[in-house]
Amino acid sequence: QKLAIKTHVGGIYSSDTFYDGRPDLTKMLEKHGVLAVEMETAELYILAARFKCRALSILTISDHLLTGESLSSLEREQSFGDMVEIALATAFN
Repeated sequence: QKLAIKTHVGGIYSSDTFYDGRPDLTKMLEKHGVLAVEMETAELYILAARFKCRALSILTISDHLLTGESLSSLEREQSFGDMVEIALATAFN
């Protein structure tokens, strides 16, 4: 809030499957209010638990699972800076 950057807080689905094409899974995730699908957070949390460390996943979403919309390379380059600012503010405050 201090940075005045739009954020969403909620559940994600972390999977080792890249773009799982099962329509039933997508519908179930939507039904449960899952905000995003990604591949790294589960392993991050596993390693944090194993080594007794704290971990937090801060994500920037580039592709919309339901509509197929996605950010261009330029949009990704220019918009992901907000996520870095949030991560730095979180880590050092």
